[in-house]
Amino acid sequence: MKHILVFVAFVLAGFQPLGAQTTISAGRAIEIQLKGVPSEEMALVSGTYTVSETGMISMPLLTSPIRASGQSATSLARTIEAAYRSEKIYTTPTVNVIHSTNESINELTVTVGEQVNRTGPVKYVRGLTLYNAVQAAGGATIFGSMKRVRLTRGGQSKVYDLTDPKHMNILVEPNDTIQVPQKTITGG
Repeated sequence: MKHILVFVAFVLAGFQPLGAQTTISAGRAIEIQLKGVPSEEMALVSGTYTVSETGMISMPLLTSPIRASGQSATSLARTIEAAYRSEKIYTTPTVNVIHSTNESINELTVTVGEQVNRTGPVKYVRGLTLYNAVQAAGGATIFGSMKRVRLTRGGQSKVYDLTDPKHMNILVEPNDTIQVPQKTITGG
């Protein structure tokens, strides 16, 4: 009888950490993989998302954010699948959510520098535009030129005129560097 009690206690103790480590919390990064849809749409949705401080994530194509905090990875995956089905975007999506309990996961950022009011990292969220990243850094200073904003990604740089509406919606990616230069004598 003593051996059976020890065995039951051992089995129950083994299941205890599983429930404790699967809850998603605000401010954490989660990996979401979408399958069962065309490959170009898998690439649009699959990626790393940061759970907002309010516990929500915004998924591409969905009209409303989804509550992620407090759910297990499996529960969140089912919620995302149901949302895509209910909005008639996908009929048979399969979602996999990977949630690490590692406390050292870093938040995804872009770096904004030079003539902005708050230089340094800006929190990256899916759909962040070049213009919005500069605004999240407090916008250009009175000396900053929005006409020659440099976006550097993977060692490649391009210059954009953010006073031109067609350049305002350029999407940024995690680890991009954005530089707002000083205005020239002519004001550009």
